[in-house]
Amino acid sequence: MVPWAKQKEVRDVAAKKGSGKKPIENEDQDSFLQRLGPGLITGASDDDPSGIGTYSQAGAQLGFGISWTMLITYPLMAAIQEISGRIGRVTGHGIAGNVCRNFPAPVIWSMIVLLFVANTINVAADLGAMGDALRLLIGGPGTLYVVIFGAVSVIAQIFFKYERYVSILKWLTLVLFAYVIALFLAKVPWGEALKGLLIPKIEWSGSFLTTLVAILGTTISPYLFIWQSSQEAEEQRIDPDKKPLKREPEKQDEEVKRIRIDTLVGMAVSNVIAVAIIITTAATLHASGKTDIESSAQAAEALRPVAGAMAELIFALGIIGTGLLAIPVLAGSTAYAIGEGRKWPVGLSRKPKEAVAFYGVLALSVGLGIGLNFTALDPIKALYWSAVINGVLAVPIMTVMMLLVRRKSVMGDLVVSGPVYWLGWIATAAMFLCIVGMACSLM
Repeated sequence: MVPWAKQKEVRDVAAKKGSGKKPIENEDQDSFLQRLGPGLITGASDDDPSGIGTYSQAGAQLGFGISWTMLITYPLMAAIQEISGRIGRVTGHGIAGNVCRNFPAPVIWSMIVLLFVANTINVAADLGAMGDALRLLIGGPGTLYVVIFGAVSVIAQIFFKYERYVSILKWLTLVLFAYVIALFLAKVPWGEALKGLLIPKIEWSGSFLTTLVAILGTTISPYLFIWQSSQEAEEQRIDPDKKPLKREPEKQDEEVKRIRIDTLVGMAVSNVIAVAIIITTAATLHASGKTDIESSAQAAEALRPVAGAMAELIFALGIIGTGLLAIPVLAGSTAYAIGEGRKWPVGLSRKPKEAVAFYGVLALSVGLGIGLNFTALDPIKALYWSAVINGVLAVPIMTVMMLLVRRKSVMGDLVVSGPVYWLGWIATAAMFLCIVGMACSLM
């Protein structure tokens, strides 16, 4: 993906040569796909193999009646992700970079340690699910596939050119539509499915509340905030024609509009796919009495007898594709957080020798994730505790973000206000309730 400003420069030069006239400033000349970037990749990576496992379990256990939650979470996750993107674009630093410049050291380091632990466990679980999915398709040792997938992810991030690598991630988002295909391969009673999607149904039961907590923790995760803010800062840093937005506020309307469209589309893709997974598993597994699905790979395997071999194949391929998309975001967000916290040179656009520590952290996170698959660690329990850590970590990070975006010393004249700001606080409150729910489920 060529940076937006560079694309515009090329078009302007071509226009001058072709017509001899000054090109018209019109952002609609950009193709829609070219305008999508950090928000699209962030939203798509939210549907990682562990997330697919959560949605599969929700559909298998509770049926169509849980799918309405995805409509409720959409405005909340869109708001908090837009705020994340605006922090990066306005300040030229990611969330961790801003925290270390405006809060005491214990704040940033407590955040970084918890993020590293949660992301590494999540990487391990995703790699394990990808290995299991490939083993379902072709047989062989799943642990070998774990090593291969992990190695490919690290090598690609370190040695691919930034523009090419981001372009690959954008195209990988298309694999998510495997779950839309799987949806139409299942026999869905659409009237019942639409009722479950549009009419909230709440059950005051332990299984419902636990699943609700898991869905909130899966859709609103700290690594997503870190990644989108850092990628916005990265896009600005590699483009010589761009400055942090607070230094050129005249571009505010254009850039905020771009971030908003990018984020709304990315989060919509994320939630549409989540709904497709929930409805597919509700129509097949729940309908046939299989309610004990605990992982994405298990969901793929269980689909065969009730939805056919093609549905199993598509589901398994989707797990592999989404894992290849999510692992770079998980490991990358860890590297950005630690690197910005330490004020190291950071960024996937830098050559390895220019950011040795940054790439070292990235490789370490994936390496530990690979290693955890060779231990006696229960992947389901690991994911559960990862969700607990993410839930605990999300609220302070979101609170710090909401405080940062109101500081003129941080945002200049571009402080965040209006509906997006208040939706950000509502999302923070929702995640606080998520923690309370988790605590209650542990008692």
